[in-house]
Amino acid sequence: MTFLYIVVALVLIFDFINGFHDSANSIATVVSTRVLSPFAAVAMAAFFNFIAFLVFPLNVAHTMGSKVINPDVVNLTVIAAALIAAILWNLITWWYGLPSSSSHTLTGGLVGAAVACAGWSSVVMAGVIKIIIFIVIAPLLGMVMSFVISAIVILISRKHSPSGIDKHFRRLQLLSAAAFSLGHGGNDAQKSMGIIWVALIISGLATKNDPIALWIVLSCQAAIALGTLSGGWRIVKTMGQKITKLKPFEGFCAETAGALTLFGATHFGIPVSTTHVITGAIIGAGARKGVSAVKWGVTTHIFWAWILTIPVSAFVGYGTYLLLNMILN
Repeated sequence: MTFLYIVVALVLIFDFINGFHDSANSIATVVSTRVLSPFAAVAMAAFFNFIAFLVFPLNVAHTMGSKVINPDVVNLTVIAAALIAAILWNLITWWYGLPSSSSHTLTGGLVGAAVACAGWSSVVMAGVIKIIIFIVIAPLLGMVMSFVISAIVILISRKHSPSGIDKHFRRLQLLSAAAFSLGHGGNDAQKSMGIIWVALIISGLATKNDPIALWIVLSCQAAIALGTLSGGWRIVKTMGQKITKLKPFEGFCAETAGALTLFGATHFGIPVSTTHVITGAIIGAGARKGVSAVKWGVTTHIFWAWILTIPVSAFVGYGTYLLLNMILN
């Protein structure tokens, strides 16, 4: 039972780190366009992160709990190793200011640790392949929707003065940032809920047919909200300033596109990367001004972090499981 408590604590630590690592996703555009101060932005994002459980069904939590690895053939050491791998990769990418995916590092850690424990038969390949496919689909959806929304907004606003457009979209960006934070809290916190749920199943304290307990929901939403409140300023700079220069209406378009993508993914139980989604949306808003408006050198580094996240996390998860198993036995 003590080890279960340790695993739950690791989940909440991961969830907290996920919050400050991904806070940039929610606030980078609204801070870079100077609509809100950094503190006001993270406070708003944290609030909407927390209340997301009131809006979205727990479909993503069930996906993470039963459609990545098979809880019937793994043990708590697998979960602990996966979490340690995910925490390490999140901290490394945060230190270097790279907006990598907390979702994918957790998935990679689970796969690597499960393979080390029980072989490839312990991995639910259909679920993992779906997550991998959305590494491409999610940012593309965000990019295309942001580009289209930007074009529509420009068409509608063409007879208005730039100052008038800026004034209106500074207000509207508050709504779009809140919506994106809601989507972030809905998709990302549920991944941690799924991990605690699968840990309880492995321990014999729950079954696959049991609902996810309210204490799990509230603790995960609180952890990610507190993490968001602490802020991840290194990544804020990358997301808000280094990819492309944003005006308030472009920030609104990027956040709206990102929020719509997250709402759809969460509804269908697909664990996607909020980082990938908002990065794609920011690129889409910037690309409307021309290819040269996007700083592709920075974007290339981000893409490499995306590609490496799952295999590196899987490798670390594999090694961490072997080390933990040796220590515990």
